[in-house]
Amino acid sequence: MKRIGMEGSFAIAEAAKLADVDVVAAYPITPQTHIVERLAELVANGDLDANYMPVESEHSAMSACLGASAVGARTFTATAGQGLELMHEVLYVASSSRLPIVMAVANRALSGPLSVWGDHSDVMAARDCSWIQLFAENVQQAFDLVLCAFRIAEDPTVLFPAMVHIDGFHLSHMIEPLYLVEREKVDEFLPKYHHPYALDPDKPVTMGAFGPPNIYTEVKKSQDVAFRASKKVILQVWQTYGELTGRHYSPVESYKEENADVLLLTMGSFSETAMMAIDKMRDEGQKVGLIRLRLWRPFPFDEFRQAVARAKLLIVLDRALSFGGPAGPVCSEIQSALYPLKARLEVVGFVGGLGGRDIAAETFEDLIRRGIDKAKEGRHGELEMIEVRE
Repeated sequence: MKRIGMEGSFAIAEAAKLADVDVVAAYPITPQTHIVERLAELVANGDLDANYMPVESEHSAMSACLGASAVGARTFTATAGQGLELMHEVLYVASSSRLPIVMAVANRALSGPLSVWGDHSDVMAARDCSWIQLFAENVQQAFDLVLCAFRIAEDPTVLFPAMVHIDGFHLSHMIEPLYLVEREKVDEFLPKYHHPYALDPDKPVTMGAFGPPNIYTEVKKSQDVAFRASKKVILQVWQTYGELTGRHYSPVESYKEENADVLLLTMGSFSETAMMAIDKMRDEGQKVGLIRLRLWRPFPFDEFRQAVARAKLLIVLDRALSFGGPAGPVCSEIQSALYPLKARLEVVGFVGGLGGRDIAAETFEDLIRRGIDKAKEGRHGELEMIEVRE
């Protein structure tokens, strides 16, 4: 494979091109605009044989994706921040209709005040829409996970839409090293899309019909069962992709967690900065490690519990607020995931990196030390935002 430098947004567009998408419906919004601009250029130049649909809003973009996917087209879109929230109503229709749309989300803070910079507010607002959700830490992962997302979503036993999350600007506009996958290998990995229940005038079916109270609960139960079962396919796809490329992915990934009494949990591109803090603290003899959530939905309960089983303290960094809640949204999920085990593991949560604010390696060191102190003082449930000027 040839190693090149490529912007994160272009890497995602290149993955969509290699996936040979049939339809792209999109509306430009910072910081994801470069993704759909690049795809529009590829279509206009004849490098991608696809129908590109410029629409008037993100709501329209997702609505157009519904129709395209329903007739059997491999469908892609991208959005960010407020755009994802404008799509919100339609996200539920895509998943409940079992339409395997793939969408890249350049995560961005939500208004107000208006911010075009990155945090995880948008994804946390959309966490319960029954979309498979994967988090990338760097440009290579963003490229890989888009290809994997198509294979996962289109599996006939899955048929759920999928989001690939990248941090706005920190990845979308960053040029990093990238190994592309040759067309022949992609074709081997990702077969032609065939929706088993595509709309066909000769064989009419109904999608998203009216559901009265006497069937709605049963429909949602079956959807949840199928959605949770998709994790088996996710693991299989990642194994196949790893055998093809040498790059392996897991729902929960660890870094220097061996013999660690204290673990830090992160998601997204800040994980690589956190690794620098872990390296320094390990060199100083401190038993600390890092775990990262690669798979956000469906939540990887078993893998997460196994990853933290030997630790005494887990420190969770959220990049979104749960206003009025007991903790950040990720920390609340973690506490819920641990509760059935009645684990003796202590959990401390922090919120930081909002609105695109950077978190330096030194700040991660301070955060870990602060988390250890809070645990000793018994102040586990106290929500704390880091680096706040007061």
